[in-house]
Amino acid sequence: MVHIIGENNSLFNNYIAEIRDVEIQKDPMRFRRNLERVGEIMAYEISKHLEFKDTSVQTPLGVAPVSVVENNIVLATILRAGLPLHQGLLNSFDRAENCFISAYRKHNEGEDICIEFEYIASPSLDDKIVILSDPILATGSSMEVGFKALLEKGTPKHVHIVSVIGSEPGVEYVKKHLGEENVTLWVGAVDKELNSKSYIVPGLGDAGDLAFGSKIDSK
Repeated sequence: MVHIIGENNSLFNNYIAEIRDVEIQKDPMRFRRNLERVGEIMAYEISKHLEFKDTSVQTPLGVAPVSVVENNIVLATILRAGLPLHQGLLNSFDRAENCFISAYRKHNEGEDICIEFEYIASPSLDDKIVILSDPILATGSSMEVGFKALLEKGTPKHVHIVSVIGSEPGVEYVKKHLGEENVTLWVGAVDKELNSKSYIVPGLGDAGDLAFGSKIDSK
């Protein structure tokens, strides 16, 4: 199942607009904070699809009945671009366990760009709800790498994939390669085009560089 949050008018789209805006992007702190805000809203939307249990809370004046999330949640992200989005999810799911995946684009002259996986730091994922976040869903290949790395750490009850901006090819790739799995995809907005370097057009640029500064590409 695919949810495109920006299809419905809400404050969410203000954050998407600022994340895309080339002038506002010049302020890395605001860029990171907007990714956090998107993560917080995504967490709220995902929470509507979780399991709840009835409990009671002692107040100063009595006992209040309330329903709270019952699932054990693990928040996973792909370094480094995913960190602000991950933090937004963690702001809401503040008792969640955490998982970090190291992967990067490898540029080989004369060859297609490939995704190299380095390591994963994760708790056991058996029977847990996993929320895997990466701001950009371009080709979908890095998300597939991250997903397969997760499965080495257990069998989740369900995986929610979260991206801020996706491409139509990337969404179709995830549906094709992960569609038979117990997976739900959450995207802020979906653009049609990928350029020759596999960047989404109009997209937002390189989320990692905008959040944390430029880097030397791996060879």
